[in-house]
Amino acid sequence: MPIQLLWGDDEAARGRAVDGLIAELVDPAWASINLSRLDGQDPAQAAQALEEARTPPLGGGARVVLLQRSPFCNQCPTELAEQLEATLELIPDSCHLLLVNPAKPDGRLRTTKLLQELVKAGLAHERSFSLPAIWDEAGQLELVASAARELGLQLEPAAAEALAEAIGSDSGRLASELEKLSLFSGSAPIGRAAVEALVGGRSTSALAVGEALLAGRPADAIALVDGLLAANEPALRIVASLTSQIRGWLWVALLDQKGETDVSAIARAAGIGNPRRIYVLRKQIRGRRPGAFLSLLSQLLEVEAGLKRGQEPGDAFREGFLSLAGGGG
Repeated sequence: MPIQLLWGDDEAARGRAVDGLIAELVDPAWASINLSRLDGQDPAQAAQALEEARTPPLGGGARVVLLQRSPFCNQCPTELAEQLEATLELIPDSCHLLLVNPAKPDGRLRTTKLLQELVKAGLAHERSFSLPAIWDEAGQLELVASAARELGLQLEPAAAEALAEAIGSDSGRLASELEKLSLFSGSAPIGRAAVEALVGGRSTSALAVGEALLAGRPADAIALVDGLLAANEPALRIVASLTSQIRGWLWVALLDQKGETDVSAIARAAGIGNPRRIYVLRKQIRGRRPGAFLSLLSQLLEVEAGLKRGQEPGDAFREGFLSLAGGGG
């Protein structure tokens, strides 16, 4: 029963993995019959995926049933859970069920537990595609290295660092830039000079915007946001990144105020994967009270509301950040 669980917020890497599996397993001459692409948000299509996964392929190659936004490990209705349990033993070896979801599987669900038991038994495979946090420089560097390996490219260490600085966690743009650099460099390893010529220097990130707000420099924050918007960064993604960053500061401030000294406990509460990051956050927020971060979050909520009402992004951020300067505290 070849089942693949593919999850994580790195949509570009997930997509490349799915395309690779399809290319490997499906005979192009029989793809119209043996390849199904379904959407798990529709319960009928989720049930259809289970039905098709029980049907042996026709002609050459294997059958692949791709279920995007799979519900089986995230908010799975009881009826679908029962159908999955009844189906698993009936999937032939020549069929492959690809269960894809951007969210991490919910380990509390019985369907998740069942599928992960199959993973442990070697009867299913699980792969995660998680983007590094905007402050995780080591994770961003590994993202660059991993994408280059997938594409069969050689990167000089300085080039990898330059790409990580310029692109951060934008996996989709990273793949595009690597393809462009590959054409430019040919068979030679990609060097830093090529990255600087084609990609540019360090890009503005929401992390830098948050640091400008924290330092009380709204004009700098507005200029940084303008740079992000000019580079086609989605406005709501900027808001989401800033919100995550400021929530981390708030958690650290609250727990420090309560006298918590265990950095691992603080990291767990703040949703930060690397406890060593807590030392950096403490240094950033030294002397600031939790109320300051609550004010920042309140104003970001206003920015988000403006964006969702159709306000021009630059105006929404400008009004929100200048409001912070006028009375956010």
